[in-house]
Amino acid sequence: EATAVACQQVGLGKNAMGIIKSPKKQANCETTRPSRTPPSALVCPIASSSEATMPVITSIEDLRRLHKRRVPRMFFDYCESGSYTEQTFRDNVSDFGKLRLRQKVAVDMSNRTIAGTMLGQPVTMPVALAPVGFTGMQSADGEIKAARAAQAFGVPFTLSTMSICSVEAVAEATKSPFWFQLYVMRDVEFSDRLIERARAAGCSALVLTLDLQLLGQRHKDLKNDLTAPPRLTLKNIANMSTKWRWGLGMLGTKNRTFGNIVGHAKGVDNMNSLMEWTNDQFDLSLDWEAVKRIKKKWGGKLILKGILNVEDAKLAVNSGADAIIVSNH
Repeated sequence: EATAVACQQVGLGKNAMGIIKSPKKQANCETTRPSRTPPSALVCPIASSSEATMPVITSIEDLRRLHKRRVPRMFFDYCESGSYTEQTFRDNVSDFGKLRLRQKVAVDMSNRTIAGTMLGQPVTMPVALAPVGFTGMQSADGEIKAARAAQAFGVPFTLSTMSICSVEAVAEATKSPFWFQLYVMRDVEFSDRLIERARAAGCSALVLTLDLQLLGQRHKDLKNDLTAPPRLTLKNIANMSTKWRWGLGMLGTKNRTFGNIVGHAKGVDNMNSLMEWTNDQFDLSLDWEAVKRIKKKWGGKLILKGILNVEDAKLAVNSGADAIIVSNH
């Protein structure tokens, strides 16, 4: 998933609104903001709660290295890769690296704040956690952990259609409403039921992905034989045996496959039927009329993900969108 900056961001002041989508990195972290500590500070446990040691995390690169040590290769590569030649994946990182902030001096900063609102929801900073598939394979019950961290910090969390923990499981484990990301499937009945499930779970916004009607070929996923749960091949067993903390976590949870799909889509009750269903389900006919139908069906706040040009942004507004996410998936 590409790094992306979200919508309606009109400035860097107190009233700025936006969504920032980070690279597909997910770690078992608690995001904290102690007194006089910058809101970007992260404290991530590397040991069990009974142990006193804890690493000092000062950057995303620290988290990336920790992620690589802890997680089986197929799931780390899923986060650290893109489609085909991965040119866009690399450009997203390098392009954001070129951004600089304009400095102003001699301004009273004693009451500075980056708190504001996003879609009417109070936030501690103009950031939301993006939808990331397979998060529950990065760490046991990963979506629940991420949602709880977002809740504690005061920013929105977005649950992916392709999550491991179901929308009901995340809702049961959290107190704050979260956003739900929807892929438009050819099985309209399934999509409509998923919208109803998100509403019943108390989701405060629907994030509709528009840029994945055709799946890009992800070479590393093919080479790693990516599945959830992982297939027990000799290669996978050898790699997973070095990730004992990850393995113990997975043994302690019942969430090991796509909770929003398996047992809910017709004929999908195991890994083989899931793969066949997924490969055939992304709706190639998705258009702006379909967006309007989904907006009417949902009836709440709608965010459109995958907007890359001004013309589409205008069409998004005309379709009833409340916000857009600038993203190339």
